[in-house]
Amino acid sequence: MIGIQAIFTEIPAERLDNAPREVELRLKEGTLEKRIGVRRIARKAPEQETSDLCVAAALKLFASGLASRSQVDCLIVVTQNPDGHGLPQTSAIVHGKLGLQERCAAFDIGLGCSGYVYALSIAKSFMEANGLSCGLLFTADPYSPIIDRDDRRTALLFGDAAAVTLLSDQPRWTIGRFDMGTIGGCGQALEVRLNRDGKLYMDGKAVLSFSVSKVPASLQNAVRLNGLTVDRIDRFVLHQGSRVVVESIGQALNAPEKVEFYAEDYGNTVSSSIPIALSQNLKPGDRHVAISGFGVGLSWASTVISRLD
Repeated sequence: MIGIQAIFTEIPAERLDNAPREVELRLKEGTLEKRIGVRRIARKAPEQETSDLCVAAALKLFASGLASRSQVDCLIVVTQNPDGHGLPQTSAIVHGKLGLQERCAAFDIGLGCSGYVYALSIAKSFMEANGLSCGLLFTADPYSPIIDRDDRRTALLFGDAAAVTLLSDQPRWTIGRFDMGTIGGCGQALEVRLNRDGKLYMDGKAVLSFSVSKVPASLQNAVRLNGLTVDRIDRFVLHQGSRVVVESIGQALNAPEKVEFYAEDYGNTVSSSIPIALSQNLKPGDRHVAISGFGVGLSWASTVISRLD
């Protein structure tokens, strides 16, 4: 059985303070605190590539002694902002920089906010089908190059970071069944537009409406698929879209005490937001944790992970 053994993260040390920018962007008083929720945004160095963030997270994993380079037989990178033009694939670049063995499968998954949960399903199935025992699942979507600093809808929201999840046959957390979906016809609510000089466009109202209408039902279905009820879920860890998105979903689940916004100090890190939250915020008493990623696509994916130890 393949499950989650450990998670390591790389959040750049540089921070941009959002308070002065709230005034500069002429946002309504309280927008930063009540709706966006991000006080500071993490920013990578200009010369850092997506692969560099992945490598930094992996080096922390190897330093822990939980896995060695020679053991890794699967490497997956979830990103929509790859090195260069995406050719070669970022996973191959990470493989080379880490000096991993040749007998190691490496591929990219081109998903955004829902990408981590989708990738858990893909990686678990891929590894079990091929008899693999040690996989590295990376998430890295540094949005800073595609953010318009004068766009009040996105400039104070997105942060740069990466995470690596060690998937192995010696897990601490099992991975359950999944609920997934897509509304591709509405994908333009979050997109990079050429007529905006390749910068990100976001229809915040549409994304909030989508999140509140689809995610609670998806989580409830994932809980049911895994033979549980909402009252047995200790914590819901959601994609950190914004404070208002996360808290609205908690209210819709009738479980606001089990839902938190964690990204105040680094921002919405897209596909890395869930693994970062899992690595930093789980408590010893959390046995069943429901997770859900949702956004770009518009797509969503939910599952339940359960502690073994």
